[in-house]
Amino acid sequence: MNSALAVASVTAVLKNLLEDRLVTAGLSAPLGDPEVSALPPDRVQVGADERSQLNLFLYRVTPNSGWRSMGQNGGIRTSMLALDLHYLLTAYGGQDFVAEILLGSAMQVLLETRSLSGDAIRRALAVVAPNGSAGIVSGGRALLASSGLAEQVEQITISPEFMSTEELSRLWSALQARYRPSAAYKVSAALLQADR
Repeated sequence: MNSALAVASVTAVLKNLLEDRLVTAGLSAPLGDPEVSALPPDRVQVGADERSQLNLFLYRVTPNSGWRSMGQNGGIRTSMLALDLHYLLTAYGGQDFVAEILLGSAMQVLLETRSLSGDAIRRALAVVAPNGSAGIVSGGRALLASSGLAEQVEQITISPEFMSTEELSRLWSALQARYRPSAAYKVSAALLQADR
């Protein structure tokens, strides 16, 4: 069952999916070798030194309504927490059209994916040593490979969330960052289970 690493593992899988798209779509070289990050928007460098970048920011976590109602209506007492993860996908670029190209490409891959299979999760979280062989890598990446996300019973789905101008304005104001082209997504459901 999933550990407390499930939330971070979902973010890592989505980040990997977006990185792969930039390479397979042949966008890396023409767009100045863009990177994909998972940072709060106020930590992304903007202005004169702004680089081509996609940023995936987990801005909200909510209980999954389907699992919640199943527990309440079915009388099932469980030590499981089912979460919906809400992401803000933002594109940055220092030249004309770069941000729009990056955002469009990212939105296309998320539209095509719709759900994450266990195999896709395992591949994205695979720990690869710097020389390309399987091995131990320091830091969080090695931890995420042990999350158990690929084995969870509930399929993980990706769906767009459409925010009004007012909602986007409030969100960007709360983030205290300069607005950039963005799209919101909901990923359902990451399951966490109590150890006891």
